[in-house]
Amino acid sequence: MGEAETEFLKRINSPEDLRKIPQKDLIKVCAELRDFIIDSVSCNPGHFGASLGVVELTVALHYVFNTPYDKIVWDVGHQAYGHKILTGRRDRFHTNRRYKGLSGFPNIFESEYDAFGVGHSSTSISAALGMAIAARTKGENRQTVAVIGDGAMTAGLAFEGLNNLATSKADVLVVLNDNNMAIDPNVGGFSEYLVDIATSQTYNKLRKEVFKALQKFNIGGPRSREMIVKINNSIKTLLTRQTNIFEGLNIRYFGPVDGHDVERLANILKDLKEIKGPKVLHIITKKGKGFKLAEENQTAWHATGCKFDRHTGRFLETVSNKPKPPKFQDVFGHTIIELARKNEKIVGITPAMPTGCSLNLMMEQMPDRAFDVGIAEQHAVTFAAGLAISGMVPFCNIYSTFMQRAYDQAIHDVALQKLNVVFCLDRGGLVGADGPTHHGAFDLAYFRCIPNMIVSSPMDESELRNLMYTAQLPGMGPFSIRYPRGCGSLIDWQTPFEKIEIGTGRKLAEGTDLAFLTIGPVGVKVARIVQELKEEGISAGHYDMRFVKPLDEALLHEVLAKYKRIITIEDGTIIGGLGSAVLEFMTENGYRATTKRLGIPDRFIDQGTQTELARDCGFDMESIRNAAREIVQKRV
Repeated sequence: MGEAETEFLKRINSPEDLRKIPQKDLIKVCAELRDFIIDSVSCNPGHFGASLGVVELTVALHYVFNTPYDKIVWDVGHQAYGHKILTGRRDRFHTNRRYKGLSGFPNIFESEYDAFGVGHSSTSISAALGMAIAARTKGENRQTVAVIGDGAMTAGLAFEGLNNLATSKADVLVVLNDNNMAIDPNVGGFSEYLVDIATSQTYNKLRKEVFKALQKFNIGGPRSREMIVKINNSIKTLLTRQTNIFEGLNIRYFGPVDGHDVERLANILKDLKEIKGPKVLHIITKKGKGFKLAEENQTAWHATGCKFDRHTGRFLETVSNKPKPPKFQDVFGHTIIELARKNEKIVGITPAMPTGCSLNLMMEQMPDRAFDVGIAEQHAVTFAAGLAISGMVPFCNIYSTFMQRAYDQAIHDVALQKLNVVFCLDRGGLVGADGPTHHGAFDLAYFRCIPNMIVSSPMDESELRNLMYTAQLPGMGPFSIRYPRGCGSLIDWQTPFEKIEIGTGRKLAEGTDLAFLTIGPVGVKVARIVQELKEEGISAGHYDMRFVKPLDEALLHEVLAKYKRIITIEDGTIIGGLGSAVLEFMTENGYRATTKRLGIPDRFIDQGTQTELARDCGFDMESIRNAAREIVQKRV
């Protein structure tokens, strides 16, 4: 640090300090805050573009509203870096997203200014409405603001919240931060609709002239704001021959306005505080504002994976000439193209994560067969079901943590009808710095209890390819394939496709003292550990189960007939996952064995590196070795 000048920022330890600064100096505060974020993220990688885009809004909100008494609910919480810095966490911001440090998202356990925990999108309107109704019920004169944007208005939950807000008469201000981006560019009719509102030159020109006239004639009084709203809405109705979606719901609409004019934003927010009932302020912002490269390439600079030079934008990571395995997401991206060329029924679907899951590769080569449906996981799954029931084979790629949002659709629309939808669950297991809202801890357990669902996880890239190949073969039904964030283990990963028999595992090593039963890439670590233990005189068998549903019962009979010590290992919750499935099998078939389950314990796991978090959860390499030593020493 040390690059940023902080004449004002260093005096702000809370929003109360911010409110002591003259409004004319807020431009300088914004410049310092933006500089501080750039400085911080260049040294400590994290989300970048979204927070830069809302610097002026963040300053204006905390300047006008009496936080934390007044509530600001952030949506898509990676926008909230400026909010954290202004609310007493500036001196700790260097720990953002680090082990035992600040969360990368608003967290109610971290600060009273974080009104609601956020990580998944589109929750702000519903949560803010709940807070406003509670305040009204308790007789509290409390302001409530929902800041939604960065793609979050494409999700059904946002529209459900708006629909309820419209009839509630609650004092909620919805700030629609319109930057036409999520991680990749926004898609869908609503995004185009917002662009039409924002870019209507006729409307904006006429609106400006009317407001000038009102000012010229000094129209004021207690009903002036209401008059301005009605005139504003009439202009829009006259020109578009329809009210906009918000006014159609009887929610007052203001805007669009420049989201980077902090003084004007502050004045508008002061006025809106005095207007009762539900209202929307539509602001136009630029994601990555103030950092040229982030403005020009908003997808690439959504989040930075490594340190960079804040002056040149050059990433500061050591580039090795040594070949390295690909990311699992890239194996998916290239493999689905290979399969789609062989099978014309295959299509790809993602809810707003084409770059993150590498479906963008298929979108470039086969644009008519790959679909980004926006931040709309429920729709993505039922859309896939509609394709499947019509004879297509949809590969629905959703991050494990976001798949939770479409659980009902997976059960009722896919599994109940035995449809061949292939769920490719990226980011399965511990994801690292994004923390508890993003860890893919639960998918093995929550899919294992669904009838008709095949639940699998490959140990390496070749196995991922073969599972994808198998999943699209005739006669298959609902099929889940989960894999982790990051790189795999194979350099030569583009192996010929081979069918995998459903519910079959693999014996990778024979032993006498204990048996490891693994699912997924954790098996690569265990394969190395087996060799290391051999040098200590411990003979371990190793079995890659590949499926938690259906289980390879023949293989389990073989294992349990031979071994009296069993260790199950999974990068997922141990409640309901592979370990639970093995124990259930043992009980049902009368087997007795000393059994140790390793995986994610029954608690939410904070942020840190994947290695740090695996150690905390007890399934890093040293923990696995220690578990083997301890179980061998026990009498059986």
